[in-house]
Amino acid sequence: MNFADVAGYVAAVLVFMTFYMKTMIPLRVVGICSNCVFILYAFMGSLYPVLVLHIILLPLNSVRLRQMLRLTKQVRAASQADLSMDWLKPFTTTRQVKAGEVLFEKGARAEAMFFTVSGGYRLAELGIQLPPGQVVGEMGLLAPDQTRTQTLECTADGEVLQITYEQVKQLYFQNPQFGFYFLQLITKRLFENIGKLERQLASYKAADNRFSA
Repeated sequence: MNFADVAGYVAAVLVFMTFYMKTMIPLRVVGICSNCVFILYAFMGSLYPVLVLHIILLPLNSVRLRQMLRLTKQVRAASQADLSMDWLKPFTTTRQVKAGEVLFEKGARAEAMFFTVSGGYRLAELGIQLPPGQVVGEMGLLAPDQTRTQTLECTADGEVLQITYEQVKQLYFQNPQFGFYFLQLITKRLFENIGKLERQLASYKAADNRFSA
């Protein structure tokens, strides 16, 4: 058995190992190792179709690994800071919106979340104005019936980034760390909303007490 044969068997073992990877980062790492060994094996054995295939796959796997590592790092940082969608921007699509346009309506099925880049927006039922740099619509992902509880209107021409819940779910299942930190972000928003409701209730009670007095 010569060196080329050994390289071929090692490459085959690495491919076999990818089927046992439960998360994407280890799978990409093993895939990159497999690509490198296959390139060596194909070069030594003059197997040019195999060589070309793995020369193409190597940078692809490297880019995907880098994206996933960067995403994990950014999500971890996001979970310790203000709610932001910066770490999801590479996975979003850009949408231009006009004043008067409704991004979603109360009672409608929730299928995506948004990040306001520019323009003005208003949650109609609450009368809350949303400036640029806000995440909105993420709570619908965890709602039992996935329906909107508010209507979001555009009040000034602008731009939003949109990511579908299906894309979020794919990221969740590809990387457990992402899922953990994303749930932290959702929980943080939930507690913020509870805090707002408590403050509103306290102000209503204070107003009633003044009126009664």
